Amino acid sequence: MSFTIRAGEHWALIGPNGAGKSTILSFCGAEHHPTSGSVYVLEQQLGRVEIRKLREQIGHVNPRHRLISPLTVREVVLTGATGTTELMMGWQPTPDLVERADELIDLLGLGTRSEVRWPTMSQGERGRALIARALLTDPPLLLLDEPSTGLDVAAREQLLETLHASHPELATVLVTHHFEELPASTSQAMLLRDGAILASGDVAETLTTELVSESFDYPIEIERQGGRWLARATRQRAAVGAG
Repeated sequence: MSFTIRAGEHWALIGPNGAGKSTILSFCGAEHHPTSGSVYVLEQQLGRVEIRKLREQIGHVNPRHRLISPLTVREVVLTGATGTTELMMGWQPTPDLVERADELIDLLGLGTRSEVRWPTMSQGERGRALIARALLTDPPLLLLDEPSTGLDVAAREQLLETLHASHPELATVLVTHHFEELPASTSQAMLLRDGAILASGDVAETLTTELVSESFDYPIEIERQGGRWLARATRQRAAVGAG
């Protein structure tokens, strides 16, 4: 497997469960090292760089965020400045950083909930807090692992609008099982199957009915309307009848 993601590109990683999407994202986020080969993230090779410093330059939205402390929404967002799950002991955010955190909290519809604590947040509130956390430092690389998990339709669309308006040099990698969650700004796609790349490149040439069906080993029809994607199964199921 070999691929390169460049500044300003917006990638979608698509494939069935177990295809390798989460593994690729863990390399991009400097969370795991490969057993063979080389991984360069922001021009720095994993294994030869201080991981914590590298992670400070990566925004990562992970619905399985392992937070133990009962942090408030604002505190969760501020951990994006250090690339850590918990608040670092002795660390204090600057006034500008707090202002930026509050702007993102408002943008994502949590302005009245900034002091709510993690254990009592809904899944949707947690998702929006993690998106704000990932965007806090305007990182050059943004990783989105099923970022719409727990979001209602309005919140999902708000998220997509936010991503679409991001800095033009921002590189994004989005993992999703739902084609309708792909932003209109998606420029490249990678289709995976059995731990290998089936197809990769321009999104319109990669997300085709034939290639997506091959990736999932199931007939799936792909359409694009107004810059957004739709997918539906095409296999006809036999009706159940009685004689």
